[in-house]
Amino acid sequence: MSDDMYDEPIDETRGDSRPGQGPSAHERTFAALPATHGRGFAQSWWGQAWLKALEDTALDLQQLKAGRRFARAGAVGAVSVRPGRITAVVQDRDGTPRRSDVLLQRLSEDEWDRFLGMAVERAGHIAALLDREMPPHLVEDAAAAGVELLPGIGDLEPECDCDAWDHCGHTAALCYQVARLLDQDPFVLFLMRGRAERELLDELQVRSVAHAEVEETPGEEQEGAQEGVDADEAYAEGAILPPLPELPPLPPEPGLPPSLDTEEEPAPGLDVDALEFLAAQAAVEAHQMLAEALSPGHERHPVAEELTPDQDAVRLALSAPAPVTERLATAAGRGKDGLALAVRAWEYGGAAALAVLEEEWTPAADTLARARAALEAAWDDEERPQLRAARNRWTVVGSDAQLRHGTDGRWWPYRKERGRWTPAGPAAHDPATALAVATGGE
Repeated sequence: MSDDMYDEPIDETRGDSRPGQGPSAHERTFAALPATHGRGFAQSWWGQAWLKALEDTALDLQQLKAGRRFARAGAVGAVSVRPGRITAVVQDRDGTPRRSDVLLQRLSEDEWDRFLGMAVERAGHIAALLDREMPPHLVEDAAAAGVELLPGIGDLEPECDCDAWDHCGHTAALCYQVARLLDQDPFVLFLMRGRAERELLDELQVRSVAHAEVEETPGEEQEGAQEGVDADEAYAEGAILPPLPELPPLPPEPGLPPSLDTEEEPAPGLDVDALEFLAAQAAVEAHQMLAEALSPGHERHPVAEELTPDQDAVRLALSAPAPVTERLATAAGRGKDGLALAVRAWEYGGAAALAVLEEEWTPAADTLARARAALEAAWDDEERPQLRAARNRWTVVGSDAQLRHGTDGRWWPYRKERGRWTPAGPAAHDPATALAVATGGE
């Protein structure tokens, strides 16, 4: 991509760096910021969004960490911002000054036209922008119009005289410093994308007035105005709509959540290990749900019931690290051993197995009759074990084996271990099969 999409000529002989003033309208220079300790780089929504975009698209996390250290230490000098480029001198560890630039592609005239059109269509956006405020949903609405305000993968192109081939600690430090500048003035992002603040606000004002005049004109007098189509009618005439695009392919594996390994101390009460585990679990579950949604015949499958908080705690404990498991045990009120028993049941059959572990119920007459008939048919007379029934549980007399009857008609094997009835395997439709698991094939 040519450099003219990133940088444009400017008048370097300026005496005023305020936005929109004289020859400096397309360049702003921010004084060096002092070192910062014990707080994040960005407090505003826009500063945090810039950092998220930077960190989500970074290829080398070590260089990001080095950049954070430089920026925290106050090693970034005055920052020059102009369309397509940000520039600063960053002091290396040995005091060597490094000229660092980061290029960000300017929006095309067509993209600016779409962005401005989107903004004036939304009263909240136009009012906020003209008041020099930046509504958070502006990024999402701009993206819906095909305009990406924040940088994506590969959008931040580094240049540094340390001769690094990709982002180095110096260019990363410059990017972190920009997050602090966005706290001061989020219109810096628009300048990087090609519009100075005054120029942007003037265009918005002109379009806003024109849009208001059109809105006030009666519909029948608007030249070329067309009556809309009822939504039901449009849906019924689906053949006139363009075909939907093909679904994207399923990623080969779940995505990786962002790393929480930072130099900052976590906020009080924040369990970083638990948060990282939950984020990783969410990625795995999202990948699984997408795989199921893309599988043939998915629309005919019944919708699974939502898990209760107690059931979800057991499910999470199945793969949680020890510190997280301890917290889950405490929160669920089960204790360490109780949670381990519940996890064991979950491994054999999910929520149904957990219900069999914890719920004792009395079968209705017809259910009990079918259960007894299944027990009678499972063994020959000479092989049939002596069973003692108690509600939905049949215990083998003189043995540490038990059968539990589930509400779905299946039989669950249980074995007494250390004086406690413990799930011994998955459910079976045949009680003899289940009991063989409970007795270990004895």
